[in-house]
Amino acid sequence: MTNKIAQLRKERRISQAELADGVDVTRQTIISLESGRYNASLLLAHKIAKYFGLTIEEVFLFEEEGL
Repeated sequence: MTNKIAQLRKERRISQAELADGVDVTRQTIISLESGRYNASLLLAHKIAKYFGLTIEEVFLFEEEGL
């Protein structure tokens, strides 16, 4: 799963720390999400999408496997 978190953050001039505080996670979690080393839980994906005023599908890009 890929995401647009870094792009959205940069467009809005939001630091990783500010986003982390806004969705109640550590900055390291944001770094891991942006680098693709970690996939967000549904709850975290919802919080991040809500933070940016977008839908989950607008922030996270799901690749369907085996179809």
